[in-house]
Amino acid sequence: MACHFTKQLLRTAFAGFSCLAILLLTALLASAQTPSLKDAYKGSFFIGAALNPAEFTEQDARFTALVIAQFNAITPENALKWESVHPQPGSYNFDLPDRYVAFGENNHMFIVGHNLVWHNQTPAWVFQDDKGNPADRETLLKRLREHIHTVVGRYHGRINGWDVVNEALEEDGTLRQTPWLKIIGEDYIAKAFQFAHEADPQAELYYNDYNLENETKLKGALELLRKLQAQGVPISGVGIQGHYHMDSPSNEQVDAAITAFGKLGLKVMITELDVDVLPLAFQYMGADVTLSAELQPKLNPYAKGLPDAVQQALAQRYAGLFGVFLKHRGVLKRVTFWGVTDGDSWLNNWPVKGRTNYPLLFDRSGQPKPAFDAVIRAAHSATPQ
Repeated sequence: MACHFTKQLLRTAFAGFSCLAILLLTALLASAQTPSLKDAYKGSFFIGAALNPAEFTEQDARFTALVIAQFNAITPENALKWESVHPQPGSYNFDLPDRYVAFGENNHMFIVGHNLVWHNQTPAWVFQDDKGNPADRETLLKRLREHIHTVVGRYHGRINGWDVVNEALEEDGTLRQTPWLKIIGEDYIAKAFQFAHEADPQAELYYNDYNLENETKLKGALELLRKLQAQGVPISGVGIQGHYHMDSPSNEQVDAAITAFGKLGLKVMITELDVDVLPLAFQYMGADVTLSAELQPKLNPYAKGLPDAVQQALAQRYAGLFGVFLKHRGVLKRVTFWGVTDGDSWLNNWPVKGRTNYPLLFDRSGQPKPAFDAVIRAAHSATPQ
């Protein structure tokens, strides 16, 4: 009914348009009245968002319009992870990735591929032989090469940068004891970058991880990246995920991490930015997706809405972070939010399923929050370079 009414109202201007196109155009007009993040930070760094299929397939015209209006870089939340794109041996599913890449191209965005090598969201068969026992090094290397060549090769010249290896470090800075490491050995990281470069020599290739602001893990990451550079591994940059809390890490820690990676001559990016406003379910969380806790009222204090005082505190937190980002705009190439609206955020279900979180710049209806205004003001108040 609403669609029929809209078509009648706009039939002269939009004669012949589909209902979806009319809704999208209407949403774009509404979005145009809001200041644009990508315009505010033009000349400083790309502003990106991680997208779910409803956003890049335009199932929800309102949120698709918001993405187009606000962002100039995109990352797929899950569409290019191994379990999604390569669920069975010899079987690939490129329907959603194809639509994701086409969406980015049609809207002239910087397109990121996420991710090629991770210990999570990788099917068990990848690490097993035909009897269910651990695969040997040769077999796993062959599978790794075939997967990367197939996926990266399909989007040769179309995807601008890839998160090649994701979360390979423990919190103490040592290599995480994943099947990749146990079966192949330490060189699985270098091999992954080598294979990706073979598949698309022009694409930027990144290492991506969380908690890189913590001193011990930062030290381990720097050692890993220096080693890869010394070996001539074709690594372009490092992604600092940026899953932050209201009071940690400090702005000084974020500043120090960007500075340290910048000194390596690598591109530096904030790749998965959000700010968790809810109480910690664990003393230490990081961004370990395997953590899970039971829903309790004390862990979900804002189920009926975020108090204004917390909204303002969140705005201040984002203003401080973007002040740091702007300080490094000669080194920082991209800031990507992990989601578009609060309703999209993974933090509603991690590490406690069913919570109501408010970690992003747009609320559940797609309206800008005080944090959005703070980020826009930070851009306007920055000293020109």
